[in-house]
Amino acid sequence: MATTNTIKPIKCKAAVSRAGGEPLQIEEVVVAPPKAYEVRIKIICTSLCHTDVTFWRMKAGPFAVHPIIFGHEAVGTIESVGEHVDEFKVGDLVVPTFMAQCNECIDCTSERSNMCSKLEFQIGHGMPRDGTTRFADAKGEPINHFLSVSSFSEYTVVDGAYVTKVDPAISPEKACLLSCGISTGVGAAWKVAGVEAGSTIAIFGLGTVGLAVAEGCRLRGVSRIIGIDLNPDKFELGKTVGLTDFVNPSELGEKSISEVIIEMTKGGADYCFECIGVASVMNDAFKSSRKGWGKTIILGGEMHGSPLCLESYNILNGKSVMGSLFGGIKAKTDIPTLVNKYLSKELELDMFITHEVGLAEINTSFDLLLEGKSLRCIIWMDK
Repeated sequence: MATTNTIKPIKCKAAVSRAGGEPLQIEEVVVAPPKAYEVRIKIICTSLCHTDVTFWRMKAGPFAVHPIIFGHEAVGTIESVGEHVDEFKVGDLVVPTFMAQCNECIDCTSERSNMCSKLEFQIGHGMPRDGTTRFADAKGEPINHFLSVSSFSEYTVVDGAYVTKVDPAISPEKACLLSCGISTGVGAAWKVAGVEAGSTIAIFGLGTVGLAVAEGCRLRGVSRIIGIDLNPDKFELGKTVGLTDFVNPSELGEKSISEVIIEMTKGGADYCFECIGVASVMNDAFKSSRKGWGKTIILGGEMHGSPLCLESYNILNGKSVMGSLFGGIKAKTDIPTLVNKYLSKELELDMFITHEVGLAEINTSFDLLLEGKSLRCIIWMDK
């Protein structure tokens, strides 16, 4: 095995964001060797998530950092490993994730949390252990990392605690989906909410994550899954993953969405999932849940920074609100389980891939997502 001192930098292509909201530029970048506890990954394919778009749009504030290489949902093979890395070898098929699992801290050794306390979740723009970058442009100027992954590059360096080995029997594009969106949705249904067979679900927002919540609920035998979205086309897609009802908020007349859900469910949904990231919709979801035991699960940060305000008497009535980061998924433990469920034809993944492009056409994937035409657009590095 090569040592860190003998591993050389690699020149490759990457899609670099130079300014907020402007098209990404395909550039030659230099990717440094992995340091201790790190691995360098040859990315096979990646995909665009709404989180990438949210940060790409930012033109001001502490998170509007450029130049930067976005991307955090991907699959690749281990190209080289740094010191103290025993879990991986060159050639392993892996998925990187934006949350760590060190398997040493109290949180990683507990079933109650997926929030590693040794390598805490952070937006940070460098490597998680030392804050420095492994990317430089053709002039030798540093390029920032994104969510500890930066997968819009032919090669990237990721801390080993953020990498999960997967069965090579799964096709790369399907494994890619489990790096973020699908795992987040299915995990929220299974690990955070703990939905039961026969329960009633309301899902606010039928993007990739919302439909993945539906898939998780379907696999748990949920009897009624209500999808709420402004796009009626999402209902046809959603039927594949178990949607039984659809509500378009723009077609309700004088009634509020919560009034409609309460009427449909005779008192409110057992579980409400907010998959949009808007405080007013979070409030609607909470109001739509059943008194006594209704749970509202929030899957995304409020995109405008607005606070969530709830009536205290509804809390006293037994309703609860739960946060869900990465769906409660422990990557190294749970993603292999999801891979096995796909390989055994239990878990639906195929329908989530709506488009495919090469790295040179990566800006097309942004257009498709912003126009509401795609769920996941796979971006292949070799096309």
